[in-house]
Amino acid sequence: MRTTTHNLRVDGSRLWSTILETATFGATPAGGLNRLTLSPEDGQVRDWFREACEAAGLEVGVDALGTQFALRRGRDMSRPPVACGSHLDTQPTGGRFDGILGTLAGLEVMRALNDAGIETEAPLLVINWTNEEGSRYAPAMMASAAYAGEFTTEDILSRRDAAGISVGEALDAIGYRGTEPVGARKIGRFVELHIEQGPILEAEGKTIGVVEGGQGIAWFDGTIQGFESHAGTTPMPRRRDALLGLAEIALAVEDVAKAHGPSAVATIGEAVIGAPSRNVVPGQVRFTLDLRDPRSAILDAAEAALRARIDEIAERRRLTVALTRIWRKEPVPFDPAIVDSVEAAAGALGLSHRRMVSGAGHDACNLAGQVPTAMIFVPCRDGVSHNESESATQSDCTAGANVLLHTLLALANAPA
Repeated sequence: MRTTTHNLRVDGSRLWSTILETATFGATPAGGLNRLTLSPEDGQVRDWFREACEAAGLEVGVDALGTQFALRRGRDMSRPPVACGSHLDTQPTGGRFDGILGTLAGLEVMRALNDAGIETEAPLLVINWTNEEGSRYAPAMMASAAYAGEFTTEDILSRRDAAGISVGEALDAIGYRGTEPVGARKIGRFVELHIEQGPILEAEGKTIGVVEGGQGIAWFDGTIQGFESHAGTTPMPRRRDALLGLAEIALAVEDVAKAHGPSAVATIGEAVIGAPSRNVVPGQVRFTLDLRDPRSAILDAAEAALRARIDEIAERRRLTVALTRIWRKEPVPFDPAIVDSVEAAAGALGLSHRRMVSGAGHDACNLAGQVPTAMIFVPCRDGVSHNESESATQSDCTAGANVLLHTLLALANAPA
């Protein structure tokens, strides 16, 4: 006989205490977190997560890329588990909620089910994916991408950080190179709870974002080659200034994104002058470009328009510009049935909500091509994320965890 679950709720105070407790691992003076993937601080929070999951009766396994899987058994263990989770690594100046909320809310859901003595038909699984952020190692979301078959385990293990330390060496250093083959643990459904990392929910006074999919993303590396010359003796008309070329390109990037709006966004996030000197006209600049939109055709059109603008700038300024696309992720639609389940859970709980598209990349976006997937968003203050001031309220975190709870229950107890 099944226990009635419509009145079941998570313990919001316990979830909040858990978030604050884990915020001691890699805490910064400004109140944020510096918990780069596979760092000693990441090792500490992984140990904490493993021990907390085991205390909740979950069976914890680790795959060859360090991803942690915490299983709660169901009545029918022949069914693939319904999974949730996110990540526990952060940016160098990250906040306390990005990824962390989704992982710890998954743990809280398991604790709430334990407290109520509820057994689900299908097993449940909480996942902590390795290196979602991509700050120390590229690519971002590398473990979920490898799980989805986009990279081999050997490829990811060989990636190196700026200090020359490989992923494999870093895993060994913190004791998290697991024995499970990547992708061997099958997942039936996946739901990821996350802060929005944008301003829409807060601006509209909505508590829950029902996420229908993720934006397409294209990443580029660029090099502008000019000519180094004396800053005091080279007349302005004779200069081939690579930095001024970048300045024009940056404005062109803004123009192109606006012209292909309203959802297109583009960012030059890194720029480095080659051999910089105070009294030398810059001869080379390297830069990165991030281009995003929920529509594949707009990504194509924006890239073409930007390349045309760059060619014009390069010719006029007598520069050589190379722009190489190094990665592209197509727009990701989430599973309509799971999206409906998230929306139904929010409605049944009486929570204001809206459908939306994720502007950021997430592990759920990698999994969506292999596993039926959806996401739940809650607001964050001023839409700020990847910043030490990142903040969310206890009530919103609790609301998101309750939507996660009831979505997982609906999926795990649905007919096989």
